Amino acid sequence: MTPTPTRVLVLNSGSSSVKYQLLDMRDGARLAQGLVERIGEETSRLKHTPLTGGESREQNRPIADHEEALKAVAEELAHDGLGLDSPELAAIGHRVVHGGKFFTQPTVIDDAVLAEVERLIPVAPLHNPANLTGIRTAMALRPDLPQVAVFDTAFHTTMPESAARYAIDVKTADEHRIQRYGFHGTSHAYVSRRTAELLGREPEEVNVIVLHLGNGASASAVRGGVCVDTSMGLTPLEGLVMGTRSGDVDPAVIFHLMRVGNMSADEIDVLLNKKSGLIGLCGDNDMREIRRRIDEGDREAKLAFDIYIHRLKKYIGAYYAVLGRVDAIAFTAGVGENAAPVREAAVAGLEELGLAVDGELNSVRSDEARIISPEYARVAVAVVPTDEELEIAQQTYALVEAAGR
Repeated sequence: MTPTPTRVLVLNSGSSSVKYQLLDMRDGARLAQGLVERIGEETSRLKHTPLTGGESREQNRPIADHEEALKAVAEELAHDGLGLDSPELAAIGHRVVHGGKFFTQPTVIDDAVLAEVERLIPVAPLHNPANLTGIRTAMALRPDLPQVAVFDTAFHTTMPESAARYAIDVKTADEHRIQRYGFHGTSHAYVSRRTAELLGREPEEVNVIVLHLGNGASASAVRGGVCVDTSMGLTPLEGLVMGTRSGDVDPAVIFHLMRVGNMSADEIDVLLNKKSGLIGLCGDNDMREIRRRIDEGDREAKLAFDIYIHRLKKYIGAYYAVLGRVDAIAFTAGVGENAAPVREAAVAGLEELGLAVDGELNSVRSDEARIISPEYARVAVAVVPTDEELEIAQQTYALVEAAGR
């Protein structure tokens, strides 16, 4: 008897990497996970971890391109009896960073979808080409299998036009697809829903400010399960101070650097995306190292931390105003989940807004979703570990199930 296909392979293809997880959607259990990095370099690395027993395995050898990388992943999965040819594999879910205005839901990939994702490359030049390469390679390996695109931008397509539009000439904006799209959408969707569960309420009843704080960082205002505002814009550069990205700056800074600094557009692009944020302010983009330096009296690290927190507080206040009523603030991603001093500092001084953090609860390290505010606080402050792979797998499987595939 042929087993019912209940497994989903989640692929996240970057410019020189592929992250993957294989999940069983009967219970969301992870069967395997891994990472291929430095694709195309002299020595690439593949680390594969079976999660049903057995040791992690690692390869260090040249891997020329994404096709070779995915074939190597398929071999590792097959070694554990989890190969891509398994009749239990229901679909492959792909993270796609930019879906524009057109893609508001997970979508089964066909030629028209590929063409639209390709047309969006000018607004996501670093991400969409790599996503497309991963999709096309996976489709070549399993042309008979449903392949689903889950878009980082989709959760934010519910923003009203008053939040999504920039105040520039409408004709110019429309011609060049300039608007605020937002990113990290799968994380914001998962965390806002999980926060409602933590409060024992339905997502439709809860207003949440989600703070996704990793090397890339974004905030969102979620009203009743629906995103009404988010901090990233046309690209992932806008908004909060990040590891290497500036976040919000006066647009005239760019003109000034061109005219006075004789910098090219490409040089400014590198400056704002790769040499700014925390690393530009103090030379470190690891919050653990920044806190260590602060403890040793380093003034540059302290200033970088203060700027980071100042921007964070501004967005908390702004989204409080947008929502009108806030039931919870949820911290997530690497910094949000692990950096207790960031959570404490972000909420400090906002007691009049009903916000407070319990020092003892905040200091606890845990992989579980939890409330860290005292019982008397009007607004819950939560730490909710994100799970973008599970979100992608759930959306992929639900779509395939609904289509009867």
